[in-house]
Amino acid sequence: MTASAQTQTDWAQHALATLQEAGHRRGGARTAVVEALAAHECAVTALDLDDELARRRPRVARASVYRALEQLEQLGLVRRIEVARSVAGYERVDPTGHHHHHAICRDCGRMVPFEDRSLEQAIGKLCESMDFEVAEHDVVLRGRCERCSD
Repeated sequence: MTASAQTQTDWAQHALATLQEAGHRRGGARTAVVEALAAHECAVTALDLDDELARRRPRVARASVYRALEQLEQLGLVRRIEVARSVAGYERVDPTGHHHHHAICRDCGRMVPFEDRSLEQAIGKLCESMDFEVAEHDVVLRGRCERCSD
């Protein structure tokens, strides 16, 4: 099993256990949403998840997708990212704290994940100088991707 596949499996198991500990039953729709999110390396919109899950049998209702995403967000298992005006993406939160940031095209909505060690160090130094303890952070760069710039 690749490291990426193991991370996906680990997150799905962690998410399902956390949902159960919070008193949520292991429903078919909730499990389907967790499994679908686990398969994505980056954020995915609720509508994209709904389209993906609509092709499954048994079908997962749109309301169930949104309800599951809300529960996962409340439990800190997913992070909501504003992709465009009135469009949100949902991305799994790695329990180890490992994360990436996003560059989002304002024209086509394409989301490009990126990691930058020096950016993380700069954020750490800034927090030290401010005497501020950061619980989490997210950097989103907005502009035009190379496809839309041509």
